Amino acid sequence: MAVKRKPIFCLILPRFEDIFHSFYTGEITKGVNLAASRLNVDFLVHITDRSNHDTWLDPTLLDRKYIDGILFADIDNDLDIVKRAIMRGMPCLVLNNIIHEPINYIAVNNYKAAMTVVEEFIKQGHKHIATIAGDLTTQAGQSRLEGYHDALKKHNIAIDKELVKVGGFLRTPARHAAQELFKLKNKPTAIFAASDVMAMEAMDVARQKKISIPDDLAICGFDDNPLRLTSSIPLATVSQPLVEMGRLGLEMLYQISHGKAKLPVKEVLNAKLIKAASMVKGL
Repeated sequence: MAVKRKPIFCLILPRFEDIFHSFYTGEITKGVNLAASRLNVDFLVHITDRSNHDTWLDPTLLDRKYIDGILFADIDNDLDIVKRAIMRGMPCLVLNNIIHEPINYIAVNNYKAAMTVVEEFIKQGHKHIATIAGDLTTQAGQSRLEGYHDALKKHNIAIDKELVKVGGFLRTPARHAAQELFKLKNKPTAIFAASDVMAMEAMDVARQKKISIPDDLAICGFDDNPLRLTSSIPLATVSQPLVEMGRLGLEMLYQISHGKAKLPVKEVLNAKLIKAASMVKGL
């Protein structure tokens, strides 16, 4: 007689530089772990090759004898990989992506949050607002850049391509992006960086160039990364409910695997602007 096994779910994480030091990865995994403890289930972490999506799903992962459901931490806009798993009868849920097809997801409203940041800069009188964008192969990176663009358009501020740089959520490219911005004839008076790590690099470059924050330059990041608390000037940021997204993701996947969820699951969580001295004078 076969022994009934404990439910097992798989968390798929696309590999990237410093994944084990990544705030996003840590918070998502923490949330999944909280749900797994409450539900008394196990979960496996499958770290995959970001550049080759064909390696994401092997036959064992698609076999309900071994795995009860797959939670994608991100899909790099590759819906086909999710559809492959669904066609094999595997319960799936995607995190951090808003999907306009009948596919289950829980995401953060990156677009709205980015608009809020840029509109706060505009409210303070800034018109020369730059951005250091994230990884544009991810929906989060794209949505934050779109929010930046649309906030400027909404307030009839022309988009200057020279003020848009890509940092890819990484330190060194963000540092180079900031250096390029500070070489411009008309330097930005505000920078929206799509992550706190990139914002901190921009702040460091500004300090080296004797640019006063926030008197000469206002800066806001994104993520509410604890590293921002180590900055000499408190960094404004956007707090996203990443732990909550991971927790809800596994809880909903568990319900889906037991046929108890109303499908498709589509939930968008709001993020919150946290003002600080890097953005607002007098704080």
